[in-house]
Amino acid sequence: MKKAILAAGLLMISGVVLFAQDDKLLYKDEVHFKNIKQYTFKGENAEAYWSFDNKSVVLQITNEEWGVPCDQIFTFKVADGPISGKPNRVSTGLGRTTCAYFMPKNKTVVYASTHLGDKVCPPTPDRNTGRYVWPIYDTYDIFVADLKGNIVRQLTDRKGYDAEATVSPKGDLIVFTSDRSGDLELYTMDLKGNNVKQITNGLGYDGGAFFSPDGKKLVFRSSRPKTDAEIADYKDLLSKGLVAPTNMEIYTCNIDGSDLRQVTNLGKANWAPFYHPSGKKIIFSSNHHSPRGYNFNLFMINEDGTGLKQISFDGVFDAFPMFSPDGKKIMFSSNRNNGGTHDTNVFIADWVE
Repeated sequence: MKKAILAAGLLMISGVVLFAQDDKLLYKDEVHFKNIKQYTFKGENAEAYWSFDNKSVVLQITNEEWGVPCDQIFTFKVADGPISGKPNRVSTGLGRTTCAYFMPKNKTVVYASTHLGDKVCPPTPDRNTGRYVWPIYDTYDIFVADLKGNIVRQLTDRKGYDAEATVSPKGDLIVFTSDRSGDLELYTMDLKGNNVKQITNGLGYDGGAFFSPDGKKLVFRSSRPKTDAEIADYKDLLSKGLVAPTNMEIYTCNIDGSDLRQVTNLGKANWAPFYHPSGKKIIFSSNHHSPRGYNFNLFMINEDGTGLKQISFDGVFDAFPMFSPDGKKIMFSSNRNNGGTHDTNVFIADWVE
């Protein structure tokens, strides 16, 4: 790896300029980040989300060195600083888990797990087919656990995909993705798993939904195939428990499904959206600017689809952005500073408007 120390305390790595010294994790054009810190090291650390009181983080981790061969759910306190060892696990350690989120009062978390279907990690898709796909495991159900790892409630109980749950800032609703209609749609339920309502109904993968700061809207990613060939391909993959997340755009709607709007029309994969604290803009991850589609960065866009702006500038992968509930910090997962490995880690920075 080519390195050269430049003037004014800058460092060049592989032709990309980073700030050295105190801001060595920060790329030159990342003007909205300040005091950036890396909180995890080694393994796959992603989908990290804040507690309601801004003090803790829940995330999913795969780390062979810890005996965690596929994603399990962990928590840590931000004030404790970077994780030096294995953090507090709140999932069972069995099966595979995904998409954890703190519940109101910060004493429990909601997450999806396959452990009732099988105690071992479910098989992953064959990566030698030349096509990138995500598995939609039909053994995923949604659970609530306390911070000691005890399951206190099971929110869904059916054969099929129920996952990707997040909680409204108002503390009254959970949004999640399910295939119970035969397609992958968004649903809401109350905090006890009752009053389930279908929110979206367009053919395609609707997922990764989050509430707006006032709890009145949802932002999510969607594949929405249009041509006969795209529709046939989508249905064929879904019948095999798979989706191809290579063509997705960002949508919003009211929490009852009304006023559905497509926000982006960029092509390639636009996903992991989250509302800006103002409720008027959306931050998301995209590879639309990448000639071969390999690198993802964070972008910001107005709700009406105007004002697109690039926020992060890592050369490989930045995704899963989330603003802290008080709007002062931003957290995301990135491949930066991983020594050329495939490690993905969690970073937290002060947000600068």
